[in-house]
Amino acid sequence: MRNFIKIAMDAGSAAESEILIADLAENDFYAFEQNEDVLMAYIKEEDFDEEKLKSLLPQSIGYECSVIAGRNWNEDWESQFHPVTIKNFVGIRASFHEALEGVEHEIVITPKMSFGTGHHETTCLMVEQMGKINFKNKTVLDFGTGTGILAILAEKLGAASILAIDHDEWSINNAAENTEVNHCKHIYLEKRDNIEGLSCVNILLANINFNVLTQNAKNLSALLESNSLLVISGFLLKDEESIVGIFVKNHFVTIAREQKNEWVSLVLEKC
Repeated sequence: MRNFIKIAMDAGSAAESEILIADLAENDFYAFEQNEDVLMAYIKEEDFDEEKLKSLLPQSIGYECSVIAGRNWNEDWESQFHPVTIKNFVGIRASFHEALEGVEHEIVITPKMSFGTGHHETTCLMVEQMGKINFKNKTVLDFGTGTGILAILAEKLGAASILAIDHDEWSINNAAENTEVNHCKHIYLEKRDNIEGLSCVNILLANINFNVLTQNAKNLSALLESNSLLVISGFLLKDEESIVGIFVKNHFVTIAREQKNEWVSLVLEKC
């Protein structure tokens, strides 16, 4: 079973932690837990480069590394996983929690080490944006599906078919478990490293990070015809102007925006 490296570091201010999380996420760190004083980041053991970590951290931030077996990590993660409710629109819980009341859509997930459990601001922002969009009979691509939450929600909102892709086999396996437990019939999962050569869709969901979004702007544009929608998150307020500028050059216009703390999500329409 795969091992993980757990990095425990000084959290700093909320804004500093959010910037650090964004930087770490762009460099193979996989999941994050934040307490009042400590930020914990997880990375696959084979991807860990301590020199790279040191280059990402401000000199004032101390850290400790420990190796965690995958089985132990999952048990620890599950013990700390709590249900999430997003504006009474979507409730996200594990199978060992009681059913959630007062939400339009309930999603049940197995909380393994895949990004997107609903706790992070970017997942919440994507869900909120999706609540404003008509998915009925639409084709959807979920680029970087993680746990599969956004793909599952797209089906619950009436999408005709959803292709959910991720470069990580762990995520694809976890998403497969989650689509099954939510009785999804129209989600197709595929492990792949890029989006080149895929068929056009009506709605494209991409909750990734600044680097992947900007590097793939041209390819994202190629998968959408005029008036189709691209919903993005995973970047900070400080990068919003750069993101918008790059996507304007690739024939997009912003039609909706949400912000939570320092994180931003945009709905872009292909011109």
